[in-house]
Amino acid sequence: MSSWQPSAQGLSDLLQLLREAINPTDNQNVQKKLEYFNEIPDYNNYLVYILTQMPQEDQYIRSVAGLTLKNNIRSYYATIQPEVLDYVKECCLAHIGDTAVGKPVSLVIASIVQSGNIQNWPQVLQVLLEKLDDSNPTIVENAFSTFQKICEDSPRDLDNTINNTKPLDYMIPKFIHFFNHPEPKIRLNAIICASQFITLRSEPLMTKINEFLQALFSRATDDNIDIRKAVCQALVSLLEASPQVLLPHMPNLVEYMLFCTQSEDSDLALEACEFWLVFAEQDELRDQLRPYLQKVVPVLLKGMVYSEIDLMTLGGDEDDAHIADDEQDVKPRFHKANVVENEHTTKEAESANAEKKKSGLLDEDSDVDDDEDEDDYDEFEDDEFYGEWNLRKCSAATLDVLCTSFETEVIHILIPLLKGELESADWLHRECGILALGAAAEGGMQEIAPHLPELVPYLLNNLRDPKPLVRSITCWTLGRYCGWIVQSAKQSPEARQHFLEPLIQILLQLILDNNKRVQEAACSSFSLLEEEAGTDLVPYLQPVLTTLSTAFDKYQHRNLLLLYDTVGTLADVVGETLNNPQYINVIMPPLISKWREISDDSTDLFPLLECLSSVTTALGKGFKPFAEPVYSRCIVLVCKTLEECRLSGMDPSLDEPDKDFMIVALDLLSGIVQALNTEAEPLVASTNPPIVQLLSLCINDEVAEVRQSTYALLGDLAISCFEHIRAVVPQFMPSLLKQIDPQAEHLSVCNNATWAAGEIALKWGAEIREYVELLLQRLFPLMVNTQIQRTLLENVAITIGRLGLVCPDIVAPHLEMFIQPWLSALTPIRNNEEKSSAFCGLCEMIKVNPQGAANEFPAFCTAVANYQNVTPGLHEAFGNILMGYKNMFGAQWQQYLTLMPPDVKALLQENYGI
Repeated sequence: MSSWQPSAQGLSDLLQLLREAINPTDNQNVQKKLEYFNEIPDYNNYLVYILTQMPQEDQYIRSVAGLTLKNNIRSYYATIQPEVLDYVKECCLAHIGDTAVGKPVSLVIASIVQSGNIQNWPQVLQVLLEKLDDSNPTIVENAFSTFQKICEDSPRDLDNTINNTKPLDYMIPKFIHFFNHPEPKIRLNAIICASQFITLRSEPLMTKINEFLQALFSRATDDNIDIRKAVCQALVSLLEASPQVLLPHMPNLVEYMLFCTQSEDSDLALEACEFWLVFAEQDELRDQLRPYLQKVVPVLLKGMVYSEIDLMTLGGDEDDAHIADDEQDVKPRFHKANVVENEHTTKEAESANAEKKKSGLLDEDSDVDDDEDEDDYDEFEDDEFYGEWNLRKCSAATLDVLCTSFETEVIHILIPLLKGELESADWLHRECGILALGAAAEGGMQEIAPHLPELVPYLLNNLRDPKPLVRSITCWTLGRYCGWIVQSAKQSPEARQHFLEPLIQILLQLILDNNKRVQEAACSSFSLLEEEAGTDLVPYLQPVLTTLSTAFDKYQHRNLLLLYDTVGTLADVVGETLNNPQYINVIMPPLISKWREISDDSTDLFPLLECLSSVTTALGKGFKPFAEPVYSRCIVLVCKTLEECRLSGMDPSLDEPDKDFMIVALDLLSGIVQALNTEAEPLVASTNPPIVQLLSLCINDEVAEVRQSTYALLGDLAISCFEHIRAVVPQFMPSLLKQIDPQAEHLSVCNNATWAAGEIALKWGAEIREYVELLLQRLFPLMVNTQIQRTLLENVAITIGRLGLVCPDIVAPHLEMFIQPWLSALTPIRNNEEKSSAFCGLCEMIKVNPQGAANEFPAFCTAVANYQNVTPGLHEAFGNILMGYKNMFGAQWQQYLTLMPPDVKALLQENYGI
């Protein structure tokens, strides 16, 4: 043992401080003193000495010393002197079996391994393995407890080679041996330790997989419920990581998991139910699962019935709308910065919110528009009426996946079972049937659709059920079928009368329900209906707005945040129809009232500002009476955040400010400027400090979302109030160029900067000449990149077109290089001012360099023919270009015409006489 000894005074002082830490009168002062001790080089020696060498001391004091030591190692490992670390290791290894402090010793050892890597302390494994053979069960248990923490924290390190051997080569067989130990706790630890290496497909485990499975199966009927849970967890992990090893055992395994899924112990049932979820998710196992569907589906349905524990946990079977929420239940809200986007002519994009919609569709880590696979179970995880992840929730999610994977087969099994549930006199079974019907919606729609004319009235009737849990789940299920309801209403007045209108009417009543859970479900369902119905809701706007307005007075905190989303979605889908005095007078007063109530540092501002951004865009100039105070407060939020950033930069002890406040304020400023257009000029002119000063600080912010929103605002100011930014545009151009990066880490910033450059080009005109080549150097690699995200590609094409409009002589020589992807990007998007200006630019470039577009003449003709509602100026330009090519091609003209599709040729003849 090391010769180190503590000083009497130092030991006394530290013991006194640890006693104070147990019952602190001034916790902050105690923590400061403990932090001060870290400046003493051998402080951790004192802690481990108290932990392991002072059996006469109070056990709780020793444990506190151990936990403090563990935290020190986690926080300061790199600065602890080697001789101190050696002493700590020595003391801990000698006291693994200490009955009084074995657990804190175990935590310290695991923290050393995690912080320093097992490569630096391989002997700990040898000592622990030796302790497993001790005759004292407490020593064995403490050793296994230490192993469990090490295996959980550092499985990859253990799977490596250390000193020419793999620790797991001798650890795994040892763990498997202990699966049959007489002590349940040791059996459990052994299973958990070995199971940590399943997901890694660790070679030492896989070479012993038959022994592992045999030992695991031997514990499948263990008397200890925790061990049976661990067995289920291991089998689920194996099914996910190495399903082939389970296939020979599948018949017995299925029966076992079906049995466990129906266990009276809800935790065991949940662990077993995870098996079906993993099974259902894996396409390559579909043929293996198919023979068992007849047995699995009824068990899942059984698991979806609320248990007594569920009902006790949930509560909410009463009128509670008047009871304030527990603030712990209100999830924090985050804001996603604006992305400038164009509309597509495809059906998918018909529902785009506005001509220049800005939304968080461009994820920074993704090249796709809308990641629908982000979480397959979002709906099951987010709907509060399911409670925490439990058997009911897991069963519903599994049924959802099964219906998607097997469609017809599962629905045919499910429908007779559903009939019994839905017709049950017991409300619990009816509720379960309605949940199952909703869970089956996505994958089973085709098979269920013929039954919906009967099922929808049944569901509408259940919206009036006396049980709040039935009303809420029915709202959720109808939300999943509202697409069918809306489509039916479009095709048939009877369907509108019998399905859509009653759904709107009853959902509006439930939005004002006296039960908070029902309010939440009704709001969520109505938001889905808004997205599906779009402008079909316009005839019902007055009662809808009246209801939503009333809800602002009735809702508690949690549902109020959801209500903002519902109002914002409505504004998005009905658009400028909302700009009507009778509607404005209903919806704006409660929004402005909340705007005044919420403090500048409350995150409730995020959903409210997002809602106001949508409403502002929809109202356009109708927002003008409300604009000044909203605009001014947004400026205050930006200024306040910038000042907090400045102060925290000067004083590291200050907390970093939450820049989401600035981001959401910039986005709303952008929305106001866009909505008011040139009428925003007085607001911009009176901004103090000048808005360009704020932009100059935000445009280079280290947070990508701040830059993203700043470029959106810069572009909107260029459109509406260019004279207020004209003088500083040259200052902004270097930063803007930097963000238009072919290797952009943050696509959304690149996107918005690209769009802003195009808007600046339109207003600055030929004065942008000195930047055109620099812009093109950055835009062209993006234009010809086939992997680029669609929204960015469209904005790149529009900006190139606009640069060609104002400086055609500079851009036209490059025409041949980018014309093909340019036409592919812009031909499909909806006809609007942005597309029109880009095509006007193309015409100017073709006039300068007609040969540059000659090889893509058929594609140009297709774009022209499909361009509807063309402006007179662009129509004339198209006609001139077509006539110019006809003259240029001469005798080959007829040959070009024969290559064109008949419909294109007919449209060109009809519209341009070609």
